[in-house]
Amino acid sequence: MKEKEILQTVKERMGIETLNDMQSMALDKWKSGSGDLILYSPTGTGKTLAFTMCLLQALKPPMQQLQAVVLSPSRELVMQTAEILRQLATGYKVTPCYGGHAVSDEKASLAVTPDIIVATPGRLLDHHKRGHIDLRGARLLVLDEMDKSLELGFEDEMRQLLKQMPKLNRRILASATVLYPVPDYVRLHNPYTLDVLEKSEQPAERITVRQVMADSKDKLDTLRQLLLSLDDGKVIVFANYRESVERIHQFLVKNRIDAGIYHGALEQQDRECAVAMLNNGSINVLVSTDLASRGLDIDTVEHIIHYHMPVSEQAYIHRNGRTARVDAVGNAYVITAPAEELPDWVTIDEPMTLHPADTRPRATMATLYFQAGKKEKLSRGDILGFIAGNGGIEASCIGRIDVRDHYSLAAVPRRSAQGVLKNLMNAKIKGKKVRISIKTPVS
Repeated sequence: MKEKEILQTVKERMGIETLNDMQSMALDKWKSGSGDLILYSPTGTGKTLAFTMCLLQALKPPMQQLQAVVLSPSRELVMQTAEILRQLATGYKVTPCYGGHAVSDEKASLAVTPDIIVATPGRLLDHHKRGHIDLRGARLLVLDEMDKSLELGFEDEMRQLLKQMPKLNRRILASATVLYPVPDYVRLHNPYTLDVLEKSEQPAERITVRQVMADSKDKLDTLRQLLLSLDDGKVIVFANYRESVERIHQFLVKNRIDAGIYHGALEQQDRECAVAMLNNGSINVLVSTDLASRGLDIDTVEHIIHYHMPVSEQAYIHRNGRTARVDAVGNAYVITAPAEELPDWVTIDEPMTLHPADTRPRATMATLYFQAGKKEKLSRGDILGFIAGNGGIEASCIGRIDVRDHYSLAAVPRRSAQGVLKNLMNAKIKGKKVRISIKTPVS
């Protein structure tokens, strides 16, 4: 794709009028050279879009042959990158592969060779060993979060995968953490390093960190008062253990706070739905382990709350990186129990005085769950037209629509949700009855 076409597509489909300095420099260096690109840029500065545009610039026209492989260390990053590529790579087949996704669905999708595969290393290697995909034709490779992708735990998988891609002629390695040296098996060719970690205004410089003193070791009531003291923005509450996340979530729901939950023991669909509901306004608080600190595609988050102090400085940085993304500002709150000491790498800007309201503003939207998705030939347009035509509300009132492989989510105003659902119960979408319900966060 030509640069002009790429920029126009970014504007039309993502609403981005101008690229930031890092994205512009990355695209310029990539198109003007013939070697590999190593991109170091802070969390939240738009690295995914940067390497996606570089990739698109180097693609040949669609030819039903594998051209590019994007490797990410987590399923969340795979899903995020695949969604951006699907928005921008018009005419190209993009296939995501990751754990928690049905192997049979991925095998069927790979039956017609994609132009671009976005995958976790383990799942892609599994498909290769099963004979579902031939990687030998790939010319382009992206290693996202390369500090994770190339760490020792992934070394055997990465060595095996890269050995199956002998025709690679260009690579993009992206990270918010400097990795030195890059392992020899990556086979870098004439690399150019674009390091804007020091030059960029770090997200930390746009985050105000406040300390919240708890009256006891149990911080639940302090958390409740803090949430009641905040404005009506999105909040992510981080805790260190799954059991704690479950306990916090149950407490918040009991106190009529619209909260979702996110951790590694949940089913993949439940995790996807939690993020979608935070994005579409059906919940305004997400309680999570550090699993949510990387890779999630969450629209503007105003507040990060550290219920537990993270185990490392790197974990603290990545948690805070969920807010103040790109050029936005954000807030972080550190709840400390009596006698709990802060590590040296936490700098408090000011103490937080709590002024709790009687209630926290309720989420304005509710989520309709459709038990059908892409594999059942449903699209966003199908669902929008179906709700507007049968639900008794205007199309302009319908919020975000997410279509997954075998289910879909659509946001409608909370006050109208039950009536809309009743109107849709006996209607058919594309000539078929689809089971529809109101989605609630996992309890």
